[in-house]
Amino acid sequence: MFYWFLKRILIGPWLRIIFRPWVEGLENIPAEGPAILASNHLSFSDSFFLPLVVPRRVTFIAKAEYFTGRGLKGRLTAAFFRGIGQIPVDRSGGRASEGALRSGLKILQKGGLFGIYPEGTRSPDGRLYRGRTGVARLALEAGVPVIPCAMIDTEKLQPPGRILPRLIRPGVRIGAPLDFSRYEGMAGDRFVLRSMTDEIMYELMLLADQEYVDMYATKAKELIAASRRASTGSGQGGSDAADPTTAAA
Repeated sequence: MFYWFLKRILIGPWLRIIFRPWVEGLENIPAEGPAILASNHLSFSDSFFLPLVVPRRVTFIAKAEYFTGRGLKGRLTAAFFRGIGQIPVDRSGGRASEGALRSGLKILQKGGLFGIYPEGTRSPDGRLYRGRTGVARLALEAGVPVIPCAMIDTEKLQPPGRILPRLIRPGVRIGAPLDFSRYEGMAGDRFVLRSMTDEIMYELMLLADQEYVDMYATKAKELIAASRRASTGSGQGGSDAADPTTAAA
């Protein structure tokens, strides 16, 4: 109930009036039945605008840090994410993320829509990074289609680290569902999972018109942070320091 209260009364109408988000391809969202919404991840606001434009409820996974914050802000943030039914995920990967995927599977088995960011974290520079294979394994285990959803200009509206958003009109472009039933029973094959994930990321690249970098976003963030530390220490910053992911990719 809290989800619909926020969407229809408390937050949703204001977001529509102030930011006027546009959407294309809404007909690709099924009126009923389970599906995975796989989205690029540019901004904290992605988890607001995608559910806003989709008529049905969408349950997302959210980083575990949102549920463990301290102080008044931390408690309010945790209460908010729990209230709208979001699922915490440990982004260290491997078995640590298993619980979130299990929860996602239960949502899909009940006929719901489950939203996931295959990149695993926000893009540090607006480019699209390599997807993690959890989305592919979940699609095969649940036997559901994957619908690519491209967030447009949300990184301009609310860049990482910015609390108050800018008055920029964001968009959502929804692609045709991807059917992976040809891989049924192959959820344990890592080559199949990688192939599926790459196909999903390719569709996202086309929908979002983003530059693709064949590297995990977490690695890119580490390289950027290291480059900034090196630049600060040396007092110099050339083109390699400004974009260390280009050479590494």
